Amino acid sequence: MKNKDNAEEMLLNNASLEELIKMKIEKEFMSELKKSKEKPVKKVYKEISEVPQDIIFSQKAVYRYYNRNSKCETFINGVQAEALTGIQNNIREKMLKGELSAFTTEDAYVKFEKAIV
Repeated sequence: MKNKDNAEEMLLNNASLEELIKMKIEKEFMSELKKSKEKPVKKVYKEISEVPQDIIFSQKAVYRYYNRNSKCETFINGVQAEALTGIQNNIREKMLKGELSAFTTEDAYVKFEKAIV
């Protein structure tokens, strides 16, 4: 209602229609500019059962990798974790279903940490 009153007031003050249109376009542009500067909120999943299936073994997933031989711990992404499962299809399927969040290989322990979408 305030916007409508403002437009009527401008018309009564001999403001041209072109000026009103220009003001409206500028206002819309400024609101779009403000909206574009806002960063989108990213959702962080901590439980593998909540993560969408296509994200579990993607670049957006983070896994904790513990090397048993050198006793070192590092982080890997979902693509690398899927490669570590190798031919263990049952482990891959259980992880995709959200039933399993960790697995072991011959010399490593791999655990799901988080996924950021």
